[in-house]
Amino acid sequence: MPAPERIPAGRLSAMEPTAEPAPQGPPAGGPAPDLPHTLLADGELTVRGRIEEASNAVLYCTVEHDGRTAACVYKPVSGERPLWDFPDGTLAQREVAAYEISRASGWDLIPATVLRDGPYGTGMVQEWIETPGEDTEIPELLALVEGAEPAPGWKAVGFAEIGEGRTALLVHADHPRLRQLAVLDAVINNGDRKGGHLLPGGDGRFFAIDHGVTFNSEDKLRTLLWGWAGEALTEDALEVLRGLQEALGDAAPLTARLAELITDTEIEALRSRVAGLLRTGRHPEPSGQWPAIPWPPV
Repeated sequence: MPAPERIPAGRLSAMEPTAEPAPQGPPAGGPAPDLPHTLLADGELTVRGRIEEASNAVLYCTVEHDGRTAACVYKPVSGERPLWDFPDGTLAQREVAAYEISRASGWDLIPATVLRDGPYGTGMVQEWIETPGEDTEIPELLALVEGAEPAPGWKAVGFAEIGEGRTALLVHADHPRLRQLAVLDAVINNGDRKGGHLLPGGDGRFFAIDHGVTFNSEDKLRTLLWGWAGEALTEDALEVLRGLQEALGDAAPLTARLAELITDTEIEALRSRVAGLLRTGRHPEPSGQWPAIPWPPV
């Protein structure tokens, strides 16, 4: 069935409208820094509506625990669309695994994410990122521009057709947090880094979402963030990669946690990607064996 109509079995018509007042929770522009993990993992999850644009079932919810309430996203496994190159019913676990790597990196690029039971069965529950207020400056991260070279402060991705036989140069910002995300995507082997997966937050930050097609043991990296391809990694990135390499040791807690979410083969591939980045000291380049740009790009 069409992706927006793929929803879990159940009476979704009984859900409350999403137009109700926003629940008490994270401040506008990002997650609350002290948001307890137990709020997402153990709180009472109430479905409020469905995000129709998503390719899989994505439900807008509130979660309440010990007097605290916050908004969140719930993606039940029962609403996942089967993919030819990923085992069925594994996307929620991969989203959580991506969060665990993000948290271990210290970059905190992905909102808090847990795997838990919900009204439609086991699924991924992730902290909702509120849209910043009108007085918040939102950095521009992606653009289509005329000309063959990017302006200062921008990195070129490639040319894109924009209709009527015209092309434009696709560029992304030369933004330090965006560069961190490019490294994280290379580590988790993200097969679908689109522009719409970047959510603006406060203080010029942004957060990355939608990490279901990650951790494949084969090279699946597809991204709009190729602007640093072949360039030397920053010292910050190298330090993080060295930390991840240590954290992925056989007896390490992170490895034990990932073993609950992805396969042993995928963990070994993850270790190999980290080791490869450290060995070359450079951002990866497109392999040529797999489409480098996701479609649609947004």
